Parts: sequence; structure tokens; C-alpha cells
Amino acid sequence: MATASDKPAPGDGLRVERQRPDRRAGPRRKPSDTPGAVVITGICGRLGRRLARRLHRERLVIGLDRREFRDRPSDVEHHAVDIRRSKAREIFRRSAIDAVVHLGVMHDPRGGSEVHHAWNVVAFQKLLDWVRSYRIPKLVLLSSANVYGPRPDNPQFLSEDAPLLGADRFSDIRDLVELDMLAQSFFWKHPDTETVILRPTNIVGTVQNAASNYLRLKVVPTLMGFDPMVQVVHQDDVVRAIELALAPGVRGIFNVAGPAPIALSKAIKRLGRATLPLPHTVARAGLERLWKFRMTSFPAPELDFIRYVCMVDDRRAREVLGYSPRFDLGATLASIDEERWV
Repeated sequence: MATASDKPAPGDGLRVERQRPDRRAGPRRKPSDTPGAVVITGICGRLGRRLARRLHRERLVIGLDRREFRDRPSDVEHHAVDIRRSKAREIFRRSAIDAVVHLGVMHDPRGGSEVHHAWNVVAFQKLLDWVRSYRIPKLVLLSSANVYGPRPDNPQFLSEDAPLLGADRFSDIRDLVELDMLAQSFFWKHPDTETVILRPTNIVGTVQNAASNYLRLKVVPTLMGFDPMVQVVHQDDVVRAIELALAPGVRGIFNVAGPAPIALSKAIKRLGRATLPLPHTVARAGLERLWKFRMTSFPAPELDFIRYVCMVDDRRAREVLGYSPRFDLGATLASIDEERWV
């Protein structure tokens, strides 16, 4: 597992010592002028479906997800398999795959730690085995800026070299930090695979995540004495960043941000929501009680995200990927109330 000082810097011409090829592996596939197949894990989630619809007209898309793929394009392959099983390996063995995009991360705060570890960490380790064994040229992991953690001592903007301290205060982020670190380690051990780690800020839109669900509340709780600057990014801007990461030659870690930061209170006001200011101790005690009786989907440690700043510097994505958000702040916030399935 890589340490913070081992983090690869994207596009910086790193000289990495090549390791001996694995004799058990087949010949390394080289991307041709015509893009080859891309495997998308977690394809049935909102981001996965949007990505599949963007890619399937240009290349074969193979989805791995135990859920149903609603309104699946007819030319998209979908396999309802667990990526930890041998059936998943067969898909990699028989297909000429040029890239893998890993979106299949469980984000259920009520799921037990053992379930999370088995699905997130063990499954990703298996996926890395398939990528290594079949010498797939490209691996893209969608991580999150949450791995840095909201903290009172954070600088205004965090670079990709900042330590991953998200699990210190919020243990549910531990798996996401471990996935990120596993991908960093894979980057160094297997330089023939172009490994890309994307760390987007708070993704908003039709996605069902903590940020969007919080801002969808009719009355939004806030903390007295705290009004942090926050960054949001439209779900389609994240999909575009993934597309850019699939380009040949791209490798490394990239923060992905949206429009300019905004104070939390102003974001809530622009959405036309009412606020309920609470002291932190009252809010924490209330959430713990509501959590105990299954009356909320927000665990108490998430209060730190509306208490402290956790903003990122996305210059690397802009300079190396050619990324810039296409949705302004108004459109990004408005997407939270969209009712479309995809």
C-alpha cells in the first residue's frame, strides 16, 4: 500500500522501474485506433448508466452489476455477476478489453463493516487481479475528495498530494481510502497499465448520495457558527472527466471540481430551502438518536462536512486532462431537483 509520499503525480514524466512480466498473463493488449471494449463496474448506478450512454456508440461497453439495467441500450452487454466470482473472470478472459472503469463501490452507511469490506475492498482486489492477469491497458477508479476529510486545519484548497485523513473522524470512509491507496500501489507495481484515480468533490444531480440528499431536504439543518465554503460538481461533468481519463497516455491522480466554491448558506438559499440552525452538540445528539431508530440516513460524523472545509485544487485535471466544468453553479444546483431516472 502506497504512502502519501508515494502518490504518483499525473503527467509529470515519472520514471518507473519496470517489473518482470507475469508469465501466467496473456499478451498485453494495446489500444488501437478504434477504441476497444470498456468494462464498467456498477453500471446500473446513475453515473454508470450515463457513462454507458456516452460511450456505447463509439466502443463496446460491458457492464458488471448485480442490479437490473433499466432501459439498457441494445448494444451494451450487461452481466449480473458478482465481480468476486469466477464468472466475472471469464468475461475478462474471453473479451478484448482495453479499459476498466470501477464505479461499483458500496456507499450504504447502514451496511456492516464486514459487508462493506467484502464488497468494496475484496472485490476491488479481485478486479485488480483481472486487470493484471489480462494486461488491460487502462484502469480508472472513481474515488472521492472525501478521502481527504473535512478538518479544521485544512488549507483552503487541497492538492492531490494531501494526506488521506477522511477515515480519522468518519470510519465509514475507511474503505474508500483503502481503495484509493490500493489503486496507488497498483500504479507503481504495474506501470504497463495506465492507472487513473479521480477524486471529485460533492457530486450532485439525480444521484442518491449524501450531498444531494442533504440539499434535497425541505428544511436543511445547519450548524450555528459554521458556514463553510463548499464545492459541488454536476454528475455529467464527472462523467466527462471519466471519458477524458480513458484517453491513451493519461495516468495519475486528479481532483475534479465543478464551478467556483460557494458558502453553504448561499447554496441552500439559491435552492429556495428553509434552514434550521442548530448547535453542534444538539445536532449530533439528535442525529445519533434518529440514527438509532432508523429515522435518518445521515450518520452523525457526516456533520463535519457542513462544519469544516474540504475543497480541492483541480489544476491538474484542467492542465493534463483538458477538463473544465460545463455546468455553471445555477445549473449544477438545479440538477439536484431533477426527476429523470438517467
